[in-house]
Amino acid sequence: MTAPIATFINVGERTNVTGSARFRKLVREGDYAAALDVAREQVENGAQIIDVNMDEGLLDSEKAMVTFLNLVASEPDIARVPVMVDSSKWSVIEAGLKCLQGKGIVNSISLKEGEEAFIASARKVRRYGAAVVVMAFDETGQADTYQRKIDICKRSYDILVDEVGFDPADIIFDPNIFAVATGIEEHNNYGVDFIEATRWIRQNLPGAHVSGGVSNLSFSFRGNEPVRAAMHSVFLYHAIRAGMDMGIVNAGQLTVYDDIDPELRELCEDVVLNRRPDATDRMVEAAARFKGDGVKQREVDLKWREAPVEKRLEHALVNGITEFIEADTEEARAGSKRPLDVIEGPLMSGMNVVGDLFGAGKMFLPQVVKSARVMKQAVAYLMPFMEEEKRLSGQSEAPAQAKILLATVKGDVHDIGKNIVGVVLQCNNYEVIDLGVMVPTATILERARKEKVDVIGLSGLITPSLDEMCHVAAEMEREGFDVPLLIGGATTSRVHTAVKINPNYNRGQTVYVTDASRAVGVVSRLLSDREGYFAEVRKEYAAIAEGHARAQDDRRRLSIADARARAPKLDWSGYTPTRPRFIGTRTFNDVPLDKIVPYIDWTPFLSAWEIKGTYPLVLEDPKVGPAAKALIADAQRMLAQLVRERWLTANGVVGFWPANADGDDIVLYTDDSRTEKLAVLHTLRQQMARSGDRGNVALADFVAPVGSGIADYVGGFAVTAGLGEDAVAERFARANDDYSKILSQSLADRLAEAFAEAMHARVRRELWGYAAGEALDYPDIIGEKYQGIRPAPGYPAQPDHTEKATLFRLLDAEAATGIKLTESYAMWPASAVSGLYFAHPGSHYFGVGRIERDQVEDYAARKGMSLAEAERWLAPILAYDPARVGIAAA
Repeated sequence: MTAPIATFINVGERTNVTGSARFRKLVREGDYAAALDVAREQVENGAQIIDVNMDEGLLDSEKAMVTFLNLVASEPDIARVPVMVDSSKWSVIEAGLKCLQGKGIVNSISLKEGEEAFIASARKVRRYGAAVVVMAFDETGQADTYQRKIDICKRSYDILVDEVGFDPADIIFDPNIFAVATGIEEHNNYGVDFIEATRWIRQNLPGAHVSGGVSNLSFSFRGNEPVRAAMHSVFLYHAIRAGMDMGIVNAGQLTVYDDIDPELRELCEDVVLNRRPDATDRMVEAAARFKGDGVKQREVDLKWREAPVEKRLEHALVNGITEFIEADTEEARAGSKRPLDVIEGPLMSGMNVVGDLFGAGKMFLPQVVKSARVMKQAVAYLMPFMEEEKRLSGQSEAPAQAKILLATVKGDVHDIGKNIVGVVLQCNNYEVIDLGVMVPTATILERARKEKVDVIGLSGLITPSLDEMCHVAAEMEREGFDVPLLIGGATTSRVHTAVKINPNYNRGQTVYVTDASRAVGVVSRLLSDREGYFAEVRKEYAAIAEGHARAQDDRRRLSIADARARAPKLDWSGYTPTRPRFIGTRTFNDVPLDKIVPYIDWTPFLSAWEIKGTYPLVLEDPKVGPAAKALIADAQRMLAQLVRERWLTANGVVGFWPANADGDDIVLYTDDSRTEKLAVLHTLRQQMARSGDRGNVALADFVAPVGSGIADYVGGFAVTAGLGEDAVAERFARANDDYSKILSQSLADRLAEAFAEAMHARVRRELWGYAAGEALDYPDIIGEKYQGIRPAPGYPAQPDHTEKATLFRLLDAEAATGIKLTESYAMWPASAVSGLYFAHPGSHYFGVGRIERDQVEDYAARKGMSLAEAERWLAPILAYDPARVGIAAA
């Protein structure tokens, strides 16, 4: 089994009072601001989950947990990652779970106190909708051998799934990582036991995950950080391939596997894999020599040009070097019988090396796309020769492995992710037919039938695309298709695919693909073992659907009346809203791009290329730092040229209107007399049951109520930096340069977001002027440390995309900026941002979360739409299945 390194989850270990002396000291002293900085550093260093533990004898652990997690919830740069609530006391865990806004993880439960206590704890965890870490620990102690580990995990799994009703995907096993190289012979196989137990768990306990505390492994070498870092990297290299997909590890201190000194790497592997009886002695003897940096430096020179042409082509592909590609391709062609031999021989061999390195986590997505550029340019050079040969002899080029049709569904205009997937698939010799964006179902199916494609892939970013994907699947079923249907995109998920899309397509099979790094593996399985893979996916999706149904039955939400009764009570008595400098709209066209560039947030740019981490700290990450630096350097070079040569046009419009809240609606008026209504903005309210005095929020809460006598205001905006981006992308596509094409699209997307950020700053300081004295630097602006918010329709605070219609009408946005709305309310060009402005100091971002039928009925009535239409647009946040409710009612 080969595990997907790209999806390995780092669990930050420093917000744990038992493992971090600094964090323990800060919490003891009550310095929670500095303690939050520890959590923030963990996230910035690449932690995708933070483990929070307050178990310390001198602490009131429950109080400390609640205080810290409530503070975490108010910090967007920390709260964006899930929290693992870690304690040996259930009261502390439960107190922590009550503070979490999203899905939490409990660390941990075990069988050490017997099955009854284990089941009781598991049921409590499930009631909170949390995932759980299960320690390999039973009534007789911790599991130290392979057999004990798998026996305890199997027993725990059966109880959790069969008796408690746990979704297997919410089970995370920790089979215990113990120290190796201790000098005690019985400890020598601890690394192997964990790795093999992991392999067994992933193969025999479907859906479950595997985690572990990696630092335990190298405890014998504490004080020698280079050796410990090397041991951790070697261990993870093998454990991840066995199926370990999560780990408590300091990601910022890992060593790149290929950068470990070869001698040290061999010593580490001997110890971790227990390959020789004297492994510990040899490691101890050599350890002192590596106490420096333990890392070799790569030579950067042209010695590779001295290698045979086959090796030069491989080097160029692996390193994305186009400088010599035509000369080397010509040399290879001159030495071959046919030009096709160059493609089937050294070029495909080189791309196979790229694929192997990518699959092994030794190359990253930007590097693979660069490799594709080299390959395309080599093939483009050979094409005239192959066309001439075909003309003379009637021969044709070798067929691709398979045909894959990709499309962004009707109404959606986003395709950066789809383009990346297409490039990665082409790198692996798949023929990709890309239909582009806003593709109707009929076009997708007609082209798929005409081309006799082997796989269809659908992409979408906005929530209405989810419904459109269900429609495509249903039409494929109706028209008798049986080819696999791949689902991907930012708003898609495995749960939605299993619960909503999959039931529409019984002749074939839908498969959710998390990202580009998984696409090749999924397609390979579909083509090599279709029925076996289908059976696996069907079993997994059946379990997910069953778990989802149970979760709906266990929901803990208020009626809309009770939620409104718990609305936050803002103090309006001492608040005087600032009047904007103008009422109505103002247009800002052809804004100089160099004024926007300073507001670019590079973290999401890197994320679009599947490089996880916070900019600029990620640049120093030992694993992904080099790839991140190279990508940023390329982006900066293109950005400078883009600005200098004015590739893109940036247009925007801003508007302000007198406003007051009327219940969950916001009434806008034509002027300050507030006698004539201009429009109504409809908002949605949280319905989840909340602990303590935390209210159930709606955006309307941030506007002074009707009848309060307070003259409040609301703003709106629409901006784009994407006018011209299609022409730029097409120019690079014609040059067989997918890397530059996707890079330009990524930059246009970031410039649009930067334009929105720059305009918001101008609104706060000047156009509305409610924060005229604001003086924030770049990190504070990117960290949203300013007063006020700019929520967008279609996002968590207002998930209904149809609200964009009202906003665009108020702004006359299409005429003002050139931005159009599709039938699914996506903005075109794709590099565009729109939203509202709220100024109240208490306004903040939030997620509405799941809502009940009573609010949907109320919302539909307020908007004047049918219940079915409201359910369609709000489908991703419904806490009920409209089909099931309808059947029950009937």
